[in-house]
Amino acid sequence: MSSVVTVEIAGQKYPIRSNLDEQYVHELAAYVDQKMRAAADAAPASDLLGLAVLVALNIADECFRARQSQTSTSGELSERALRLERLVDQILSE
Repeated sequence: MSSVVTVEIAGQKYPIRSNLDEQYVHELAAYVDQKMRAAADAAPASDLLGLAVLVALNIADECFRARQSQTSTSGELSERALRLERLVDQILSE
């Protein structure tokens, strides 16, 4: 069941319709607001849209890096599992 949660980001209020938990939506909004404030401090002459694009790129970068890290970890675990399987096979065949 979707509900409307009003959040504030960069001094603007936004009604968000979502099926997500209300507290979680507020946490997401607080994270975006924190990123917007940091971007505004770094580039005070930028307009709101420019800051939003910069923040979106930064969050996309975080997402891509996390995905890449997860893929690397998953690959390492698969490789280790394969080595363990070979070791077990070798021991069982002796």
